[in-house]
Amino acid sequence: MSASPVYLDAATAAPLHPVARQALLAALDDGWADPGKLYTQARRARQLLDAAREAAAQTLGVRADELSFTPSGTAAAHAAVLGGLIGRRRVGATLVHSAIEHSAVLHAAEQHVAGGGDTVRVPVDRLGRLDLDSWAAAVAAPGVALAALIGASHEVGTVQPVPAAAEACAESGVPLYVDAAQLVGRAPLPAGWSVLTASAHKWGGSPGVGLLVVRKGTRWESPFPADERESGRTPGVLNLPAVVAAAASLRAAAADAAAETARLAPLVDRIRARVAAEVPDVEVVGDPVDRLPHLVTFSCLYLDGEALLQALDRRGFAVSSGSSCTSSTLRPSHVLEAMGVLSHGNVRVSLHRDTTEADVDRFLAELPGIVADLRAEAGVTGL
Repeated sequence: MSASPVYLDAATAAPLHPVARQALLAALDDGWADPGKLYTQARRARQLLDAAREAAAQTLGVRADELSFTPSGTAAAHAAVLGGLIGRRRVGATLVHSAIEHSAVLHAAEQHVAGGGDTVRVPVDRLGRLDLDSWAAAVAAPGVALAALIGASHEVGTVQPVPAAAEACAESGVPLYVDAAQLVGRAPLPAGWSVLTASAHKWGGSPGVGLLVVRKGTRWESPFPADERESGRTPGVLNLPAVVAAAASLRAAAADAAAETARLAPLVDRIRARVAAEVPDVEVVGDPVDRLPHLVTFSCLYLDGEALLQALDRRGFAVSSGSSCTSSTLRPSHVLEAMGVLSHGNVRVSLHRDTTEADVDRFLAELPGIVADLRAEAGVTGL
């Protein structure tokens, strides 16, 4: 009998948290009406929405009226970038961002440029950490409307120096947008940001819910056509049961975050050490210390990342790759490129609340053989 599958791609989507499942099922019965109407069922839906907003805001340490729900983390990121730029269009039309932002931020930046705006891309070092001197110079230039910095790299796990970057922004009067998708529900939020986004399925909430937080006093205007919902920040009817599940699971995940960090960080340390020791010609990338506790990325020379992912999948391991000329893009990861590290044969392993020590040990036991077999098939031997 084959061993049970091992899911190791929580950075893409964590398995549904039991609290999310419970809240979702309850809200399906109670939260189907339009919370904008006045009759009994709608008032009940409104109560659920208000309670979800209060709970999520309390968990994040923000005001409830600063937080809006969106249809996804991507939609929240688009709104954060484009709304922040529109809100400050009288100041200028330049967006400063790191070279390792999520594609959602980069796509919003492309739209901004297509509409006549400018962008400045700030480099990172080989560990994937922001070049603070370049950042400070970029945000101090005239005409900067908004700066965007990911809280921690979704590809390699390096935590960014957000407080220092925020200080540079504050000195120049530039609002800072932080994509906190990999931090929310897992780690304390950094200080100094004006706009923040997150995505529910990263912490075990339902897919299809994002968070957009705009601090009071921040110049931000919705980039969407006028809509009266969510204080005009995001249009359309929300998936209320999913929103309720997202808020409930966020509170549960945040309550367990310190304990989960203490449990998962040593497992990631084990992966980092053993992959480097037991797989020839491999580069473990990202900051070895200042990083997310649940995520590790490594690149295997002489291997195609897609072939490696498929081979691992056949053995029951679900992992991700940010790399290596995949058939859909034929381009390496922009994050690994920006870092100047090996981008082929790239594997990202990200753990979650259901990941066990046995899962990790099984992965580590099988990985060297899988890599060796693929290299032999490719005619690469004697390493």
